[in-house]
This record gives sequence, structure tokens and C-alpha cells, in this order.
Amino acid sequence: MSYQVLARKWRPRSFREMVGQTHVLKALINALDNQRLHHAYLFTGTRGVGKTTIARIIAKCVNCETGITSTPCGTCSVCREIDEGRFVDLIEIDAASRTKVEDTRELLDNVQYAPSRGRFKVYLIDEVHMLSSHSFNALLKTLEEPPPYVKFILATTDPQKLPATILSRCLQFSLKNMTPERVVEHLTHVLGVENVPFEDDALWLLGRAADGSMRDAMSLTDQAIAFGEGKVLAADVRAMLGTLDHGQVYGVLQALLEGDARALLEAVRHLAEQGPDWNGVLSEMLNVLHRVAIAQALPEAVDNGQGDRDKVLALAQALPAEDVQFYYQMGLIGRRDLPLAPDPRGGFEMVLLRMLAFRPADSGDAPGTTLKPVGISQATTDSPAPVAPVAVAAPVAEPVAAPAPAPAPAPVVEAAPALAPEPEPEPVPEPEPVVEAAPEPEPEPEPEPVEEVIDLPWEDPAPAPVAAPQPQPAPAPVAAQPVAPREEPPLDDQGYSPAGMDRDDEPPPDDDYYPSDLDPAGFSYLDELATEHAAELSDEPAPEPEPEPAAQPATGLALQWLEMYPHLPISGMTGSIAANCTLIAADGDNWLLHLDPNHSALFNATQQRRLNDALNQHLGRTLNLSIELIRPEQETPAQAAARKRANRQREAEESIGNDPFIQQMIQKFGASVRHDTIEPVDAVVTQGG
Repeated sequence: MSYQVLARKWRPRSFREMVGQTHVLKALINALDNQRLHHAYLFTGTRGVGKTTIARIIAKCVNCETGITSTPCGTCSVCREIDEGRFVDLIEIDAASRTKVEDTRELLDNVQYAPSRGRFKVYLIDEVHMLSSHSFNALLKTLEEPPPYVKFILATTDPQKLPATILSRCLQFSLKNMTPERVVEHLTHVLGVENVPFEDDALWLLGRAADGSMRDAMSLTDQAIAFGEGKVLAADVRAMLGTLDHGQVYGVLQALLEGDARALLEAVRHLAEQGPDWNGVLSEMLNVLHRVAIAQALPEAVDNGQGDRDKVLALAQALPAEDVQFYYQMGLIGRRDLPLAPDPRGGFEMVLLRMLAFRPADSGDAPGTTLKPVGISQATTDSPAPVAPVAVAAPVAEPVAAPAPAPAPAPVVEAAPALAPEPEPEPVPEPEPVVEAAPEPEPEPEPEPVEEVIDLPWEDPAPAPVAAPQPQPAPAPVAAQPVAPREEPPLDDQGYSPAGMDRDDEPPPDDDYYPSDLDPAGFSYLDELATEHAAELSDEPAPEPEPEPAAQPATGLALQWLEMYPHLPISGMTGSIAANCTLIAADGDNWLLHLDPNHSALFNATQQRRLNDALNQHLGRTLNLSIELIRPEQETPAQAAARKRANRQREAEESIGNDPFIQQMIQKFGASVRHDTIEPVDAVVTQGG
């Protein structure tokens, strides 16, 4: 007898042999036991989760010689023929190969005939989403009201492609993917019955590789048995699937934990010898980091499916939680950027080096271990060490020795040789006595020169050092030294505050601030243009100032334009132009508008063309529109809208002022009405309406 693969040999023949899908089986079993059978069923789900298997079991349940039951006998001729795939009243149709409407019509021509052997004629249409739209239309009526002896069972992996008319005529059941735990449990049972030696780690590898499909898991198990010469071993399964050894992943994470760049690159070199998929290596690292994060949150929730529970718990104790989250996020970003790297291995190394380089340091929550000397961060920490500002101070100290008669420079000469031989940050506090000796208190008690120079800082920053050397010319060379910028107390002498005014509680003034002598009102026109341009881009009318009232009320053509404007299909800048126009002449198809020159900045040939098109569309004929920049004498739509808003505002203020309760509050409590807070209830008034 020929060999039968595990996926077919272990196909369930009854509901009690099904693995998973309890939410579907419960509904079907109750319906069969209570004789509440629907005429059409739709099973959806990914490949290998049991759609066709459940359909065949239903066919046995409704046609078993013992009667309609959820537990078919499996021994009668009907059950055996269905298991062997030769039952005449079970018509299995592959919709992927019979997509034409002619095939569907041929199928429907046979629906009218009664079943030959069984109680029901069952039509099993697999991959039903492959049917054409005409085939679906031909199937609709029969699927809605089939003969009482016909049952339709549809199966698909892509229910989104089915028309809503098909979905509404079926009972839909969505089958779930198989979890790795359930797959491992079933494989353990199957291999135990088949007397095939196996390792638990190998089954977990197969369970994850199956990706939710039990049929794929059985097929991979068949392949693993052949690969391992009758045994299912973890090393063989890992070599067959091309997956990575978790021991190497832990080696990489250990090198990251220790901050050892040499060990990290050495681990990558060992990985490269196996020619792995670097994207898959990152995926394995993310899986381990995910389990480490779970172990830190809830240690008892970590499973030992891969035999590495102790390693996961050890990493959870050694790695801080923020490092785990950081490495996980960096790995996700690295997987996204890996296809952009010139070399996959180089991209993987850069992800690891990025994890190493951006490792938290100098914080209370940082890991206790430090980076090895070969690490990347060591180079960055060594770079600022040779920077020493003392080298600049040493040559400056030499000219200070020249004014020997003065007693103040004496400590400066002694400090210079002490600073020169030591390239350490210690000499930084030593120039402080020089700063205290250099500024003299003589300029401070003189308020008169301060008042004279109070306006000079905005014109020339030089008067400050000029005022200081007036009492004594000796400090002039000291002011040229780099020590002079530290003289913050004499800032008061530069005119930032008048004499006799205590400004100790105020922040120092900004030396870089220069008041502009430009008139801010000069920018109003630019602001208006910017607002109008933004309104044109957003297709909304720009906020404009209230137009001046018209000299005369609108009559004649101007009144017609006032009534026509709200119905024009325009907005934005075009609508603003039309709102500030009035109709002057309408000689047949030649119309003339006058536009307020104050809005000439909005007007151009494009806006005129848009307004002309809007008029053509509104009137249903072609006009020749002309616009002249002349102030309209009669009321424009914008002026009419402003007038109505003003009237409503006045009425609202009068209503508030005449309210008895408001008058009582004013008389008894001296209250006052703030007119700027009054707004009509329906204050939104469209222009011209």
C-alpha cells in the first residue's frame, strides 16, 4: 500500500476529532442536534484550519444512515464513501478552475434533481471568491431559495471579495488560526501514535513555522521525519527550516549587556559562517526580548517551549526594563531599514552598534556594567579630555607681568606658572582672584557718567570699556584678556538701568536686542496679502475688515447683483472679489462690474475668469464679463452683509440694555454692560443674504 501523508491520514472524520475551532463546532453541533439546519453555510479562514474538513463532516452528519446527528457512525456506506471521496451526492467544486458563468449554469441545471443515495445533495464550493461577478449573479436566486434537499457549503480564504448579496444568504463562520501551543499538543499526540521519536524544541520550531495552519504543521512534520531519518530533532528541524540557534542570539544579547564591542562583532562573525537570513536573526532577537519583557512583568508567564526559560529569566534580571524596551524598538526600526542597507550583514551590524552606542549612561537607572575599552562609546568619552582652556590663559599671563609696579597684578604672575604645567581642569577656579582684583570699585559710585551713556548700548557696544579705564589707565590691558568677559557686575555701568534704581530682582537685559525703528503698521498690507493667500489655498474666504458703508442703497442692476451673489458657485478670493463688486451695465451678454480699488490686490485675470465661469454656470449662458477698478456708488454684497451685522448687533445691545433684570442689576449693584461681549444668537450672516 502506498504511503499516505500525515495531513491526509490524520484528517478529522468527526467533530470530536477536530482540534480547536470550538466556537464553530458548538454552533454546528447544536444546530444538528436540534434539527435547525440552514440551507447555506460559509466558512472563512486561512489555509489549513479545517474549512473543507468541517464541510465533509457536515455532509456525513446530514446523510448518515443512522439519521441527522452531530455524531455520524462512520461505519455505514454513506460515511465510508464520503471519507473515501466517492459519495455521489457530495459535489465538490473548485471555483478557482470553474470561474465562468457557463460552469455555474451547468451546476444549477443539476440542482433540480433529487439526491441519488443520500438524504441531501451537498454542494461544496471551495475558494468561492474566485467566481466571476456573472457567476455570483447566476447563483443568487438558487442560493437564496434552493430545493429542500440541497445544502450549499462555501469555503474561502478571502471573504472580502464576496458580494454582500452572497454573504447575506449564508451563515458565516470564521475559523481561527492555530496557536503554536495547540499545534505542538496535536503533533505530540500524532508522533506518539506513529512511534516517531521527537524533541520538544523541534515541535515548537514546527509550531511557529506553521504560522497558524495545522495542515502546514503536518506537512513540515513529514518533511522533518524524512530529513531526520525517522526522528524529529531540534538541530535537524533548525537546519531544515534555516532558523537560528537561540544560543547565538543569547551570545549577542550578552555582548550587548556587557558593552563589549569585540565580543559583539565576534558573535556576528560566527553567525555569518552559517549564511543566515539577517532579517530572521533580528526577528529571533525580538522574540527573545519580547519574552524577557514578559519575564520582567510576570515571571510565571514565561513558557519553557524552547527550553530556555532559565536564560530568559537570567536576562530579565540582568537587563533593565528600559534597556529591553529600547533594544526592542531599535530592532524594529532596524528591520524596517535593513533592505536599505548596501549589505545585509553590514545593516545588521549597524543595528547592534547603534544599540551599543546609544546605551544609557551616567544615570541612576543605567546598568551597573560599563563598556569595554574597545566599545564605541569609549572613543566619544575620550575625545573631550584633551580640551583644556589653560593653554589660552598661559600666554595671556605673560603680558600681565609687565605692569610690575602695581600691587594687584602680583598674584597674576604667580598664578601663571602654576597653570601652565597642569593640563587639568583644576586651574579653572584659580583665575577667580584675578577677576576680583581686576575690576575696581571706582566706576560704581559715579552715577553721572551712567546717565550720559544710558542710550549708547543700542548704537555701539564699545562705550562700556571706554568708561571703565577713565579713572585708571592700568586696567586697559586686563580688559583685553579673556578674563574680562566675566566682569558681570559692571553691567550696570553700561546704561541698562538708571542710577539709584534697585534692579537686583530683575533678570539682566538682552545685549542682542535692538529695537526696530520700523513702523509695525507698515506690515499690515503684507499681513493682509498673506491671509488672503492662505484663504485661496484653503478655499475659504479670508477675514477682511468691515467695508465702509455705501453712498447709496442698491437699486436696479446693483440690487439684482445683490440678490444673485449668494447663489453663485464661488468661494475664497473669487467670492471676496464678487462681494466687493456691483453690477453697472448688462448689455445683452456683455456685463460690466465695478470693483472697490481697496481690494485690487486680490484681483487678477484668473479671478476674473473664475467669476465669469461662475456666472455662466449660474445663468446657463455665456457672458463676456469686464471688471473696472472703480469704487461702487451703490451698496455691494459685502457692504450689505456688514450693514445687517451692524443692525443685528445694535438690536442685541438694545435688547440687553432694555432687559429689566439687567437694569435692576445696574441700579442696585452698580453693574455695567460690556458691549464687546454681546453677540447676536444667530450672528452668522452670509454676505448679501
